[in-house]
Amino acid sequence: MNALLNAKRAYSAAKAPTRTPKDLEFEAIARITHRMISASKQGSKGFTSLAEALHDNRKLWQIFRSDVTDSDNGLPEELKEQIVYLAAFTSQHTSQVLSRKSGIGPLVEINRLCPGNWCNFVLRP
Repeated sequence: MNALLNAKRAYSAAKAPTRTPKDLEFEAIARITHRMISASKQGSKGFTSLAEALHDNRKLWQIFRSDVTDSDNGLPEELKEQIVYLAAFTSQHTSQVLSRKSGIGPLVEINRLCPGNWCNFVLRP
């Protein structure tokens, strides 16, 4: 009986919940946004952490831009253009934050609006 229970546990542990690309996008955006906010609240002490989070956010938006400019991406052209614009804005504003000329507010707002509106359609399944 013990062997049967052990076998059951071993096989049931392999059942991990399936995560969709939409779930992964949301998790990445949420995690990066949380890191940016937390680091920003620390002021100058958190600048290194903020810079790391900003770098990751910029990379994520580069991925979005790269995906929507791929010829196989079936999103409407207007939406693709908006995503490319937001990616460019994110990159430019990140530079301003890193040079301490601006705050993270616009980046946080973009990331918070993204999952509910269109980011779940950006990456192809």
